[in-house]
Amino acid sequence: MFFFDPLFLLFAVPGLVLGMWAQSRVRRNFNKYSKVGLSRNITGQQVARQLLDSHGLYDVGVEETQGFLSDHYDPRSKTLRLSPGVYRSTSVAAAGIAAHEMGHALQDEVNYFPLNIRSALVPAAQFGSNFYIWPIMAGFLLNVPAIAWLGVILLAASVLFTLVTLPVEFDASRRAKKLLVSDGLLFDDELAGVNKVLDAAALTYVAAFISSLGTLLFYVFRLSGGGRD
Repeated sequence: MFFFDPLFLLFAVPGLVLGMWAQSRVRRNFNKYSKVGLSRNITGQQVARQLLDSHGLYDVGVEETQGFLSDHYDPRSKTLRLSPGVYRSTSVAAAGIAAHEMGHALQDEVNYFPLNIRSALVPAAQFGSNFYIWPIMAGFLLNVPAIAWLGVILLAASVLFTLVTLPVEFDASRRAKKLLVSDGLLFDDELAGVNKVLDAAALTYVAAFISSLGTLLFYVFRLSGGGRD
């Protein structure tokens, strides 16, 4: 049962399908709107810097990092790290992503509660996602449910992290869209492209939650006696 259980597909497929669709939307919209230039003709780095400075976040740095859409905000060093396709680009897509990451810096500045919760969950979520499978395997192989339940608890910490991530990401995008217009960095007609890029990215976080929740529910179902002959 443990090594191959067709029932697992029932729990896993919805998240996997949504995840693949969301990723394809992200790439499609990013590729489309990375070819649409901003009227202001400023780079993602300049967008981030102007937004940060206009809101008094002078101590937050903006750096270039490697990778495709590897953009993120590091609250420990107070640094926005933007991928080359965002940092150097003068496109609508780059402006939206840069503003989104600035939204996280603003959350950090105002002690946005969900962000604080997510940051606190990082160690437990990383440990849980990396090691949950081992006690679950041991519990099933040794027929000791208590050991398997320990793995489920570790997995639950990871699932909780993906759940708390949702309001954090949605709020950062909301702030980004508002600030780009209010600070005069783009015009209303350019906001449509930003909306499509950021809304597609938001779906990837929803898919991650559904996928992790499906895995958790599968093991809970099995350990609770579900599917037994």
